[in-house]
Amino acid sequence: MSQRIDSDRSPASPRPPASLSAPVAAPVAPPVAAPLAAPAAPDGRGSDRSFRSALARVLDTVVAPCAERAARHDAFPRSSVDALGRAGLLGLTASAELGGGGQGVAEAAEVVAEVARACPATAAVLRSHYAAAAVIEAHGTRWLRGELAAGRHLSTLALSDQTDGAEPAPTATRYGNVVALRGCKRPVVAAGEADSYVWSSRALDGAEGLTLWLVPAFAPGLFVPFRPDGDAPRGSATSTVRADPARIPAAAQLGGNGLALETVLDTVTPWLAAHEAAAEAAAEAEAAAVPSRA
Repeated sequence: MSQRIDSDRSPASPRPPASLSAPVAAPVAPPVAAPLAAPAAPDGRGSDRSFRSALARVLDTVVAPCAERAARHDAFPRSSVDALGRAGLLGLTASAELGGGGQGVAEAAEVVAEVARACPATAAVLRSHYAAAAVIEAHGTRWLRGELAAGRHLSTLALSDQTDGAEPAPTATRYGNVVALRGCKRPVVAAGEADSYVWSSRALDGAEGLTLWLVPAFAPGLFVPFRPDGDAPRGSATSTVRADPARIPAAAQLGGNGLALETVLDTVTPWLAAHEAAAEAAAEAEAAAVPSRA
């Protein structure tokens, strides 16, 4: 688990997470452990039973018991996230070919809504992870997709730029095989806790538009302040992430140069919207189930 230090220039992650200790563009995929949630069956029903039963177990044994500590002490629900990974739920939407659950946005939204009933902080982390995972599934390396499928990798979105005028616009400058990213993202869920960030910057080489990058949590020059930001659930580690600059491999680019907006609209936005709709529907159903008081 990363530790935040009371400084605006504290390292985003003092220990390299195992899931990104290999190069981002590693050409050879290591063996991938099969998660508890089985790949999709031809009719989809077996997989549905598997991930729902796995979810119920994790909710009862880990997520719900840890929820009070997350809310009361603003503590990141690391035990819950790890348990979700072991149960195959972090890799729920990853490719079944690589050992993931092979499920889609509707199933992911269902999981987020169920988790939100028990622990809003864990649900916020899952919501951002699933959206980031959709981008990685579309544009990431096979090795990293395998890590997602195995539940060993937690990712998150770093797309919103701090707009108070105190920070420069996000930029990306290429130096051979290395790209230097500058910018400040806020709010970012699981800041200092995730293994990677799906990060947006201005396009390279003066091109129009924005570009997406996969930024490892241990990238040199990536920092997380101590103080939490925003109105996100307590315990979700929602804060600012700053690149000053963060140095990453040029191969960490996700999708085409200048095409970030298309990816966000086609991939990220539908996932976030589905999760929001599922959460609202779950809240309405729960409210309707409560007997009205005279």
